Amino acid sequence: MSAPVKTTRRKFVQSSVLAVAGAALGAFDVRRAFAAGSPPAPDWVDRPMRWAQLTLVEDDPGKFDPRFWLDYFKRTKSDAVCLSAGGCVAYYPTTVPFHHRSAWLGERDVFGELVAGCRKLGMVVIARTDPHATYDDAQQAHPEWIAVEADGKPRRHWASPEMWVTCALGPYNFEFMTGVKREIMSRYRVDGIFINRWDGSGQCFCEHCRKNFKEATGHELPRTSDPQNPARRAYILWRQQRLFELWQLWDREVRAINPNSCVIPNTGGGATSSLDMTRIGELAPTLIADRQARRGVTVPWANGKNAKEFRATMGRKPIVGIFSVGLEEPYRWKDSVQNAAEFQLWAADGVANDLRPWFTKFSGTLHDERWLKPIEQLYRRYASWEKYLRNERPLARVAIVYSQQTGWFHGGRIEDHIDGWYQALIEARVPFEMVHDRLLDAGRLAAFQTLILPNTAALSAAQCNQLRAFVERGGSLIATHETSLCDEWGARRKNFGLADLFGADFAGRTEARMQNAYLRLEHGSNPRHPLLRGLEDAPRIIHGVSRVEVTPRGKFANAPLTLIPSYPDLPMEKVFPRVEKTDVAQVFLRQAGNGRVIYFPWDIDRTFWEVLCVDHFKLLRNSVEWATNEAPVAEVTGPGVLDVTVWRQKHSMTVHLVNLTNPMMMKGPVRELIAVGSQRVRVRLPAGAKPGRVHLLAAGKTVSTRRDGEYLLATVPSVFDHEVLAIDL
Repeated sequence: MSAPVKTTRRKFVQSSVLAVAGAALGAFDVRRAFAAGSPPAPDWVDRPMRWAQLTLVEDDPGKFDPRFWLDYFKRTKSDAVCLSAGGCVAYYPTTVPFHHRSAWLGERDVFGELVAGCRKLGMVVIARTDPHATYDDAQQAHPEWIAVEADGKPRRHWASPEMWVTCALGPYNFEFMTGVKREIMSRYRVDGIFINRWDGSGQCFCEHCRKNFKEATGHELPRTSDPQNPARRAYILWRQQRLFELWQLWDREVRAINPNSCVIPNTGGGATSSLDMTRIGELAPTLIADRQARRGVTVPWANGKNAKEFRATMGRKPIVGIFSVGLEEPYRWKDSVQNAAEFQLWAADGVANDLRPWFTKFSGTLHDERWLKPIEQLYRRYASWEKYLRNERPLARVAIVYSQQTGWFHGGRIEDHIDGWYQALIEARVPFEMVHDRLLDAGRLAAFQTLILPNTAALSAAQCNQLRAFVERGGSLIATHETSLCDEWGARRKNFGLADLFGADFAGRTEARMQNAYLRLEHGSNPRHPLLRGLEDAPRIIHGVSRVEVTPRGKFANAPLTLIPSYPDLPMEKVFPRVEKTDVAQVFLRQAGNGRVIYFPWDIDRTFWEVLCVDHFKLLRNSVEWATNEAPVAEVTGPGVLDVTVWRQKHSMTVHLVNLTNPMMMKGPVRELIAVGSQRVRVRLPAGAKPGRVHLLAAGKTVSTRRDGEYLLATVPSVFDHEVLAIDL
């Protein structure tokens, strides 16, 4: 077996600086992601459009019927599959020492049987491995493979106490699992290997982690979660580098056996994702968004958000979205079956945002068959739409910036700020994308007119300069709260990095919790500012929870929002404003260069997400309209809540309408899908385009249209779950 990869201190310091504060902040071009040393993409990655996953359990080999699953894959028109191969349990006759064969396997090769059957169907086949747990024999022979708690005790598995949790960063993964992957690829030459739970189950304090971290950084392993602690900051970066080395090792080993293959680690996400999405975008030829279902108060548009976050660094590489047929966390009823309307809506919002669907079933033995027909119907629908789902680019002009370095080094409730903006744009029916804060070069931003910075606190000087250049080119910015108040490491500056764009300076204090504060709406300006549209009858509205104290640069005459300071909320006899009016502006709107800039020095986005005040929604919607200052690419008017996306294909363009209107939208699962009525669609055509047939994919009929200059106007009679207006060009 290969020796574990060692990381020198010099190498770590150089690469971590590049990773967070240096060249990676510049012009990474997603279209050239495989240049500069990255291996070529296998030629199959863009072919599959509908994925299936069968995750076997250990006793399946003695009970389940592979022929049933092969027939089901055919009936669903699935063109790619992920099959359980090894790791925790091997479903083939492995010869790797301590690679645990299924106790029910006998002389069979269940994995090999399934691979052969799927290949006869013409499917792309990838093998699933899971390295996160092992057994007593492995622990006794190789205690160095096991994760260790902070108190020095080896870590038992939390759910299966007969097993041990493995260390992701040491020889178990670098040596043992490398051997497993070599064996699988050598025997079956699958198209790829998908690795689940490969990146650890909490911080490990084993001898390898302690030694390697000390050699790389000079620090002992941190025992604090404070990102401003030098050891914790170093650990955040060291862990990432170690995992990227592991990814590249595995990828090299499988490609050495089958050059038209790759490994696909289960990784990636948004601002709080622990691995650098820009590096992932460079390494991954395709990626799987493993957000299987709603749980808690997750909203159905969250699946589309997954797509936008991944696409921000993956570009036009294919992104696949896993969805489960069962209920998900926190209680993990893995053999359950979810209401069909719920997973139908979850999948629809992913597909509308360019996720290729991947259904996953745990256990080859069926305990409940209610999901089978709905998935078959869903996949056959998407197969009939395939021509119009092979998107080339989104046509959105607005983008939300998400910042991993803010999540890593500043912390706070960064996702709440992002989700507030996301919900507001959904309600406003604004097509939009997401942008990674370390991909702010001119080429990447050329498609957008407006960038939204939701409390993007941690920005480097180079990133601030990129944003200034965006505005100078005519772009617009909307920023909230502490945006640019910290450098890229989360250390607070004396002033905003973007103070010149905001037209305001940091006054030295953030009021963390405002109680019973308000905004006075200044309607006296003539004409009334567009920010106040829809609030004509409101003299004042609620403030947020936190605000940054600022000093305006120059005089902001007739600021539309001014502060009414906090006053007591108890006892009731004391609930009256001590100050009725101030001239403290709570929004700064200005022309800057060739663009427009809006700065809210308070947490309007986070507060909107928490309380969903309609007044805040109107301010957010109006701010996007004022900043963007151009006719929208698409306008959809009618009843209900719709996720609207607009796409260009090679010979067509599409407007997706996903109907989120449901009493269970904010807390699932959906009981039934409820159609909404007539929607009027006004969509801007590409320059010089001559539209041909215009039809509705779900309704299966042609619709009449009329032209209004560069716009096409059509009426969609109703939307049940997911309708697509397809325009042949």
